[in-house]
Formats: sequence, C-alpha cells, structure tokens
Amino acid sequence: MAAPAEPDAPIGVFDSGVGGLSVLREVQRALPHERLIYAADSGYAPYGDKPPDVVQARAEHILELFRHAGCKAAVVACNTVTGLSIQALRERHPDWPIVAIEPAVKPAAALTRTGVVGVLATRNTVASPGLARLIATHAGGVHVLPQACPGWVERVERGELDGPETEAAVAERVRPLLAAGADVLVLGCTHYPFLRPVIERVAGPAVAVLDPAPAVARELARRLGRAPASDPAPSGDVTFWTSGDPASVGAVMTRLWGRPVHARPLPDHPR
Repeated sequence: MAAPAEPDAPIGVFDSGVGGLSVLREVQRALPHERLIYAADSGYAPYGDKPPDVVQARAEHILELFRHAGCKAAVVACNTVTGLSIQALRERHPDWPIVAIEPAVKPAAALTRTGVVGVLATRNTVASPGLARLIATHAGGVHVLPQACPGWVERVERGELDGPETEAAVAERVRPLLAAGADVLVLGCTHYPFLRPVIERVAGPAVAVLDPAPAVARELARRLGRAPASDPAPSGDVTFWTSGDPASVGAVMTRLWGRPVHARPLPDHPR
C-alpha cells in the first residue's frame, strides 16, 4: 500500500487511449493549478471489444502506477472500465479517491421531451451491468436506446475527426436513434466528444448532445475539497504516458489537446 499522498501530489487520469483527454481538459479547467498525469493505454485500445478480465487487469495496472507515482486521486476517464470494473477497483483501493465517468443517463432522462434517449457507446459499455443499473435507477418512464458504435474509438485514435468517411460512420449509428424518436444523445465514451461536431451535424439542432466530463471534474473537485476555479488559466504541469508508440500517439494528443504533447512510455511496473 502506498503512503498517504501529499496535498501537492498529482492526480492520475486514464483511458484506453487518447479519448480521456476530453475529461482531462475539464479536470484542468476545474483544477487548473493541480499537477496531472494522463495515461493513454493506446497499446490496448479499444477496451470496448476486449474481454472484461483484460479491461480490469489493465485498469488495475494503471491505478497501481498512479499510486506508486504518489497520486492523491485517480480519474477513470473510460466508460467501459466504469461499467465493467469500477466496484472491484474501489474495493481494491478503499482509502483512495477514485472518480469515474459514466454515461449521463440521469440528466438525459430529465431533459428529453420525446421520452426517447440514445446512448452512444462501445460494445462493452452497452452490455455492461453498470449501464443497466443506470437505466434502471434513473430512467424510469424513459425509453433508453443503447447504441454500440464500433470503429469510432479507432477513428479518434487515428485522428480522423471529420470527413466523408467519418460522417458516414457517425450517421450509420445516429440516424436509427433519430428515427426512433431520440431527442437527446448521450456520449457514452470519452473518445466521442472529439466527434461531437459531426454528431451534432448529423443529429441536427433539435437534438441535445450530452457529455458527462464536466460533471466528473466537479465531483473530483468536491472529493478533494476544492471549489472549481473561477479563473481557469492552467498552471499545473501535465505528464503524458502511453502504452502505444509515443511519437504517433503524441502527435494525435497534440492535435486533440491543442498544445504540444511529449508522450512518454507507460512504465512497465510500479516504481
């Protein structure tokens, strides 16, 4: 067990790949003076079609790396990990704040006018007990349509955020939800905010698109006893790790992050 973290210790944020940068962005806005470590497990992306035991093993490995790096808290910026493994991860680290993203089913159910909500997610998230619990708990009287979106994560990992092929891939999954009456779409994967302009273009202005990342950042600030910043100019350092090729992953991260990123190899073992 790692020693208690110092107040100025970093916060660890991880995802199967680069998609969790959408959550890291909101964490930095809410807590701009904190030091952050971001781990992109791109060598194993996507998690959405991996066996659940593989997903959990990767999540446990990265959380151990964060603990040994002295992180005072961790953010699971991956809906697949949350849906499949979050309870086991929290049981393994009962003394450590772990804040996890999950699809915004509750606010979507409150917002819909038609009574139909679409959840865009990976196959594993669609089939996860976590999503089933969310729907059962928060969507009474609302018809929730989980929609697996194979290939979307890989597009974002390659930096293919727009263009005819990307728009066709998005339309293939979004239009059936619109035809079923959905007027709210939930982004159930942290990669998908980077496709949001295309999703909104396909869905049209009458359809709301919800991203839960800001709520994750607010919850992290609450758990750490901090008020979200009113002046969000970042000053804290950010360290980027990846299990993929640092040069190629770093290039995509630079595009998504909007600032130069030097990605370092993910450590093989806690140290």
